Parts: sequence; C-alpha cells; structure tokens
Amino acid sequence: MVKGRHCNENQYDHFSNIFKRTKESDSSEIVLKTFESTFRPIKGDIIDDPGFDSRFHNGYEVVKVTINYETNECYVSLHPLAMEIEEININEYIDKLVANKWRIVSKEEFITS
Repeated sequence: MVKGRHCNENQYDHFSNIFKRTKESDSSEIVLKTFESTFRPIKGDIIDDPGFDSRFHNGYEVVKVTINYETNECYVSLHPLAMEIEEININEYIDKLVANKWRIVSKEEFITS
C-alpha cells in the first residue's frame, strides 16, 4: 500500500510495504518517499521510481485512491510487491530504495501517520 498525505498543493508522502515470503518466515519493511507533483495518481496508473528494481517489477500499479478532505490527506493503494524470485536479495533491494531517497518507516510510525 502507498499512503499519501497531501502536505500542500504539490506534495505527497508515499508509503509502500515490501515483503518476502519464504517457507521459513515472512519478512517485510515499510518504506516512505515524499513526491512533489502537480497531480495525484488514479487507479490503473503505474508508479515508477529510480529506486525500483526491474528484476522484481517495473513499477507499482495504483489499485485505489482515497481522499480525506477533512484531514487533507490522500491515500494511494498499490498492488502488493511480493519478492518470491530473488535475482537480488531483499537487503540489496532496500539499500537501492534508500539510496534513492526512500526511508524505512517503523510499523508504529506507519500506524500513527
């Protein structure tokens, strides 16, 4: 899911949950990046970013957009990304996201956002 907070006319915070499922365990990280934009995504749009790695996917598809006018927030839900074929490992992938201005967000911070 991407959760966008409409901070001003052109700024959205996007959250995404990246997870890996194995026979032994599930692991996941929530990452956040703020985007400057003059438009908001709509269902069916593909979100692309230099931090995304084509060895897992070519972008996230927007599946739902919810706007809360009272709180001035926009929530953008993306098709989940499950890493089941590991051409790079999850830590390398997250490092690539961080190098491209994404940051890891704790589950507590995500819940209270």
